[in-house]
Amino acid sequence: MTQTVQPDSLVTLHYRIALENGQPLISTFEGTPATLQLGAGELLPSLERLLAGLNEGCEQLFVLEPEQAFGAHRAELIERVRREHMPEEEIEPLSIMEFHAPDGSRYSGLVREIDAESALIDFNHPLAGKRIRFEVRIIGVM
Repeated sequence: MTQTVQPDSLVTLHYRIALENGQPLISTFEGTPATLQLGAGELLPSLERLLAGLNEGCEQLFVLEPEQAFGAHRAELIERVRREHMPEEEIEPLSIMEFHAPDGSRYSGLVREIDAESALIDFNHPLAGKRIRFEVRIIGVM
């Protein structure tokens, strides 16, 4: 009997996340399949919802709009940060920096530009604002 993916299933699958032009970002197709517990935060909730209802052996390609994937690119998440609030280490444009919030949480930002006084940091997810291709092959469902 073929099993169907449910919102709380343990699923073994191959998956590929790629840009709209097909450039792969993450893929298990060339190696070991992934085993994911749906509902445990191992995959974006929007991607988990796409898996629900698929059967073992199913292959499917989804094209997601930015709002369905990593969200729209938001201008308010780009901030100028003074160098005095940044680590002393050498900082390069297009590098990822980690920041600590007063509550102890950590978050990352992409350095867009830097000068002697400040840096322009983009706190959007790197894939925000992009259409994404999500390809799956369901191998097993428990």
